[in-house]
Amino acid sequence: MASTSCTALKVLAASVAVANRSGTIIRKILSSGNLGIVEKENKNDLQTEADRAVQRCIVSSLTHQFPQLTIIGEEDNLNEMATADKEYLETSLAEEVLKESCPAEYTEAKESELVVWVDPLDGTAEFTQGLLDHVTVLIGLAWQGKAIAGVVYQPYFNYQTPGAELGRTLWGMIGLGTFGLGNTEPPTEGNIITTTRSHSNPTVVDSVKACEPTEVVRVGGAGHKVLLLLDGLVHAYVFGSPGCKKWDTCAPEVLLRAKGGRLTDMHGNDLKYHKDVQHKNTGGVLATLKADHDWYLARIPESVKQALPETQVKSATK
Repeated sequence: MASTSCTALKVLAASVAVANRSGTIIRKILSSGNLGIVEKENKNDLQTEADRAVQRCIVSSLTHQFPQLTIIGEEDNLNEMATADKEYLETSLAEEVLKESCPAEYTEAKESELVVWVDPLDGTAEFTQGLLDHVTVLIGLAWQGKAIAGVVYQPYFNYQTPGAELGRTLWGMIGLGTFGLGNTEPPTEGNIITTTRSHSNPTVVDSVKACEPTEVVRVGGAGHKVLLLLDGLVHAYVFGSPGCKKWDTCAPEVLLRAKGGRLTDMHGNDLKYHKDVQHKNTGGVLATLKADHDWYLARIPESVKQALPETQVKSATK
């Protein structure tokens, strides 16, 4: 086993363990039939008991082991969730993570410098509609404003295959790679683009059209869209809108970049993950794995770029 003196690697190991626990919670709540659905901003922005319970699990478990972490989550009441009852407390560390050697550039990262971005249930609307393959749990770890490690857990992977084991855990760290995937290649023909299923607007439509797709795959959840790239099912993820947040992209970006892909805004800028950054990805999202990222960037209309301001860090620290 590798040394466990690397705090970033230990936080990643804890995140993998708590993501696996989260899958059990989600499946139990869905099976109960009592989703506890509430609308947040509109009918496409929902919260369920699964969102709330999983965030309590993640926040309380990580805070218990790493009290100096900064944790930013989609749902409210983080302080309350940090002291959630023991029902949701997960204290184990994933051994498959700890056996890896921490990349040298992260060995000096201090607990108090790490920022964790949490989306407890990405694809909530789809979850309530039975589109279960769209659902993911996202836990991303950032240091010095950059996404460095993350977990994407898919609780209903294989749910349409009778008798198959449900769920899969994908995790990664920049400098180590992405784990839990097979060797996949992008489609050999066409130009298949994935984009939002329920949050479209004129800039989204214009962005996708400008990229000359032969097919458009409209699905829910940023995590799911990046998984389509990683599974070799699409060529690009194009979202010309400020609609998604840092907790939607931090973990998926790590898995993509650790496999050699790119995730930027529509201006071609890397996303920022400082604790004081604006939560919205105001510049939109463009992601590719083995496709020519710059080819897509060059086709984004200037009108779209002008409509999508670049993300700013609130504090003076960059």
